Amino acid sequence: PKTTANMFAGSVCVGEKAVNEEECFVLKLETQPSGLKSRSKRGMETVKHTVWGCFSQRTGLLVQLEDTYLVRIKTGPEEEDVVLWETTSETMIQDYKSVDGIQIAHKGRTRVSLLRLDESLESHSKTTMEESWEIEEVGFNVKGLSSDFFLPCLLYTSDAADDMQCV
Repeated sequence: PKTTANMFAGSVCVGEKAVNEEECFVLKLETQPSGLKSRSKRGMETVKHTVWGCFSQRTGLLVQLEDTYLVRIKTGPEEEDVVLWETTSETMIQDYKSVDGIQIAHKGRTRVSLLRLDESLESHSKTTMEESWEIEEVGFNVKGLSSDFFLPCLLYTSDAADDMQCV
């Protein structure tokens, strides 16, 4: 809960919407240009990174999280030899239960899509992966684990099953 609150500390409220019949307010957070530059590497530029969080108006809990990256990758020696890739992760968060007095989500569904944006609409290619998840036990203060073990990792895959990578 503290990490979620800290992540959305600089966000703006952009409206309301219903998520799974739950009235929510929507917070939007965009990475500043300096942050985008620090995520860019030689031959790869992070153009945009936006996170949306839908929080229940009734409970204040996060019920949906969407995270989108737009990346420009240089594919050749010429200036125009670039490809744009958009990666979107949408997570529906459900089944909150109290654990040591803290509300923790115990199940959800995550859908990740990778979209290659080319000049012609016909040549766009999109790969999608969906996963349902469930937490059976929650333990706090596990010896040896730091908060780094809980950073999100987006998985994507191409047509080849063995071509899975962590972004």
